[in-house]
Amino acid sequence: MGNAFGGKRSVKIMNISGETFKLKTPVQAASVLQNHPGHVLLASEAVVHFGARAKPLEPHHELKPRRLYFLVEQPNLPEAGMMRRVRSGVHTTAKDRLESLMLSRRSASDISAVRSAANIDESGGVRVRLRLRKAEVEKLVAQSKDGADVVEKIVGLCISGGGDRGLARQATSKSREKRVGFSLIEEGDSHLAVAS
Repeated sequence: MGNAFGGKRSVKIMNISGETFKLKTPVQAASVLQNHPGHVLLASEAVVHFGARAKPLEPHHELKPRRLYFLVEQPNLPEAGMMRRVRSGVHTTAKDRLESLMLSRRSASDISAVRSAANIDESGGVRVRLRLRKAEVEKLVAQSKDGADVVEKIVGLCISGGGDRGLARQATSKSREKRVGFSLIEEGDSHLAVAS
């Protein structure tokens, strides 16, 4: 059993010029910033991960021993009118991103509906493509009196969903449908969306 009384209990702070100074803990960021007005304190881990986007420490933040902190001048941000960034710095939850994705897909489908409306003739007619088996077409022709009756029955098939195959397709699509629900879990400051 040796005398392991304690280790280094100091914080190292580095300026942009490379000068370092040490402070004994416990110390808060506000006490460091009192001697250096117009500066902010950044944790070295945050600088490594986020670079220039690293957030400065709050004045009440307790500095941890054996850690390196950077003391930098507070950047002068341009006026809000001169910003040209498209994305804001607001962090959105997974639920919000999912909703925006669904809205963007919906708007894309609206555009495709407008494009399909371009197939309308000047006379007011609409061009529709329908795939039918030869046997179904022969059956429709045999049951009909004339060409207009065949057209009516084909339009009826379009409206009902394509005859027998359309109904079968609707029945199988429900069995393949996957349902995913998201539940919001709050842990401290962060929000997590978990799929279930």
